[in-house]
Amino acid sequence: MIKRLEKNARLAEVVISNGHIYLAGQLADDISLDIASQTLQTFNNIDKYLKKAGSSKSDILSATIYLKDINKDYKIFNEQWDKWIDSNHPPARTCVEAKMYDPNVLVELTVIARLPE
Repeated sequence: MIKRLEKNARLAEVVISNGHIYLAGQLADDISLDIASQTLQTFNNIDKYLKKAGSSKSDILSATIYLKDINKDYKIFNEQWDKWIDSNHPPARTCVEAKMYDPNVLVELTVIARLPE
């Protein structure tokens, strides 16, 4: 069975299947902010959608991080990441530089998590 949450004709923010949760790319609600603030808003959105799916950041298996400018923002992003992530249950992680759909977007994340047993 596949369950889709917060969906429209183009995408679902959350897809749940076979005990896994797949989040669409998450970003800040206010993309006029700096990298630290966009990162925090992005984490808040991830937390919100994982909670709707019945999970939490402790159950994240994999995270892919897209930064607009990895040379400029990697350190600041990691400072926020280290405060947010459950250090007892860190996920596999990839971080790349990417051209964003809007020049004001500084960070976007996709995550795969598990449903707790």
